[in-house]
Amino acid sequence: MDIETLKKMANNKSNWRERLQAVEELGKMDCQQSKDILARLAIHDPVFRVKEVAFRAAQARNITYAGKPIFLGKKPKGNLIEGINKKLTVVRNKLNEGFTLDDFKQKFAEMYPEAYDTYEGDKGEQFEKWLSNVIPTLPNK
Repeated sequence: MDIETLKKMANNKSNWRERLQAVEELGKMDCQQSKDILARLAIHDPVFRVKEVAFRAAQARNITYAGKPIFLGKKPKGNLIEGINKKLTVVRNKLNEGFTLDDFKQKFAEMYPEAYDTYEGDKGEQFEKWLSNVIPTLPNK
């Protein structure tokens, strides 16, 4: 893949799988643009899985940021996105009574694609369980 395609993939904030694929390809390249993109994702990607793979690729190639080594840090706990409960409440309020988890997921992805992507990427297989636990605790209409 060419660098422009990979840059677009790395910038797709609503698809962590695409960003992860871009990181894997960028790790094989040896140009300044690929190094810059890897450093940015290693520091700023909201999905820890993407951040970690970008960090490992950057570390393997001795990539620094502003002349300093890049550190991974710990996986964040708590809310990954400020105001997520408010967003989830808005999603719930847009649905009819008796909605299913799939209805909720679809509406969440439609209304807040970046937030959906961040949580789906972060929670992995636990995403549906997390949603099932959070939805009943949201404030009433």
